Amino acid sequence: MKFSLRFTPLFLSTLVASKSFLFASNQQTLVDDGLSVPGDNPLGFCSDPTDFILTIDNVDLDPNPPEKGKNLQIKAKGNFTEEVEQDAYINLSVKYGLITLVNTRADLCEQMKQVDETCPLSGAKDFTKEVALPKEIPAGKYTVLADVYTKDDEKITCLQATVHF
Repeated sequence: MKFSLRFTPLFLSTLVASKSFLFASNQQTLVDDGLSVPGDNPLGFCSDPTDFILTIDNVDLDPNPPEKGKNLQIKAKGNFTEEVEQDAYINLSVKYGLITLVNTRADLCEQMKQVDETCPLSGAKDFTKEVALPKEIPAGKYTVLADVYTKDDEKITCLQATVHF
């Protein structure tokens, strides 16, 4: 679990503009092309993002696909259409094949500190973050789901991806 949580900031950084587990050589999203997150990335929305609080303009990864043992640069841009306050949360699930590595509820505002953001979150966000990916990432299929809510259980965003090493 410690291994997987180490990549939470990477995945969450995509959420701000949302992470984190994007390290693959042959990437496939779990969703159809109509729900793909704009930009050079393997992310998809879990459902129609029209009513989400976070509008994601684009997320770009360099390199894409990410590579074990190399730095991954994330450029993200988006807009919070409503203010997101303390006690917002993320339901994060990471599976390695059929094995659940992480299934947790985390404080979104605490996680955002790792990408130099603080709550309340509002308005336009534009940032770049670099993350070192360890070369020891085991080969296999990883499925990631990040479902993000306000303290009042309003949907901020929902992102998913399937990546392969």
